[in-house]
Amino acid sequence: MFDPLETLTYIAANTNRIVLGTSVIDMLFHNPVVLARRFATLDVLSEGRAVCGLGIGWSKDEYQASNIPLNDRGKRADEFIQVLKRIWTDDVVEFKGKFYNIPPSKIGPKPIQRPHPPIYMGGFSPNTFSGIVNYDANGWLGLIGGPLEYLDNTIKTIKDIANKANKDPNHFKVILLTYPKIDVDSKSQSITNQDQRFPLTGTIHQAGSDIERVKQMGIDHIVFGYNFIPVGKHLDKMLDVTKQLVKVAR
Repeated sequence: MFDPLETLTYIAANTNRIVLGTSVIDMLFHNPVVLARRFATLDVLSEGRAVCGLGIGWSKDEYQASNIPLNDRGKRADEFIQVLKRIWTDDVVEFKGKFYNIPPSKIGPKPIQRPHPPIYMGGFSPNTFSGIVNYDANGWLGLIGGPLEYLDNTIKTIKDIANKANKDPNHFKVILLTYPKIDVDSKSQSITNQDQRFPLTGTIHQAGSDIERVKQMGIDHIVFGYNFIPVGKHLDKMLDVTKQLVKVAR
């Protein structure tokens, strides 16, 4: 895989409007000062289109290869996000934590977006949802992993955590990563065996009905990924399927 930030910087130079986000960067494999500057650089060069999608990873092998302890990764991530925010917002940056320390420093560039590029956290554990709320991230970077009821329950969980923390639950948004598996040769509009069908699979109209349900849950942004199906090898086919999905879901 290409490095995401270098790739997005290239895309920034060849586009004008689309949002440029990571899904996700395992933050703990990076130095927070360096990563903050890289995201800020992308935000400046894209004129304010960067979205910071972060995760903490799960693979013990990747942690070993990155020479980062697997233990306390949740607490380390909490500090990491605090450091990112200070680098992006403070004129003089200073941080003293258990895992990261920055002496009084001027660190730039600063991002165009204020107070900073949106921060979305990926993950499925209760600790992830609590972290999103406790450190005022912009929201959850989600993934459809089963029936849409699971997704709905996750969104409600985040809002419940926000309410208990006396924070506005509507502040926390959701970007949903999906992998449509569309039968592009089928003309059928019927929705048979709906309970047994994985979301965003089948015909265009079946997937469109799923998107309508997702929109009703309050999802703010849907990303269509075609990495794992034959359509993903052909740009024109990806664009055609995406246009059809958007049309039937309006």
